[in-house]
Amino acid sequence: MDRTLPQKTTLTEPWFDACMRGVLLVQKCSVCDKHQFYPRIICSHCGAGQPEWVETSGRGRIASFSIVRRAISRAYEAPYVVALIELEEGPVMMSNIVGCDPDTVEIGQSVNVTFEAWSDDITLPVFKPADSEAKQ
Repeated sequence: MDRTLPQKTTLTEPWFDACMRGVLLVQKCSVCDKHQFYPRIICSHCGAGQPEWVETSGRGRIASFSIVRRAISRAYEAPYVVALIELEEGPVMMSNIVGCDPDTVEIGQSVNVTFEAWSDDITLPVFKPADSEAKQ
């Protein structure tokens, strides 16, 4: 059984292409200078058109999370952590926390982006606790 894959669109293609290269992008408004995620055709802060794609630091903090102990299908290995990550640049994105025991995840914990290939043409950002990278 395969994982459910997100679909690329004209709007999201630059984001997916960057993920394949191991780069996390968000949009930034050239008028109000605010960052946003998920991709939109206008700025969610001021309504200006055509926000540009910019590279993020890849750093953030866990704003909230849930440990999934019973996977939705055999395509997903439980337990796994679904989290809201507040990026250093401001936007919040949903992702997974990897590279640690799910029971050690905490709200406010610093995390860094890494990437997981879900198929030959879809790679998605996931996050590891920042302290786990220091121990390696």
